[in-house]
Amino acid sequence: MKMRKKADLPTKLCARCGLPFSWRKKWARDWDNVRYCSERCRRGGTG
Repeated sequence: MKMRKKADLPTKLCARCGLPFSWRKKWARDWDNVRYCSERCRRGGTG
C-alpha cells in the first residue's frame, strides 16, 4: 500500500460538534457510515 500524506486523506464534518475529521485506518471498511469524530460525540456528550 502506498503511503499518503495526511492532507490527501478524505475528511468529513462531525454530525455532533461540526468539526472536520480525517479518515482513519480503523474506519476503512465502514467509512460511508462514520458520522462522528470521536466516541464522545457518538455517545452524545458535549463537544
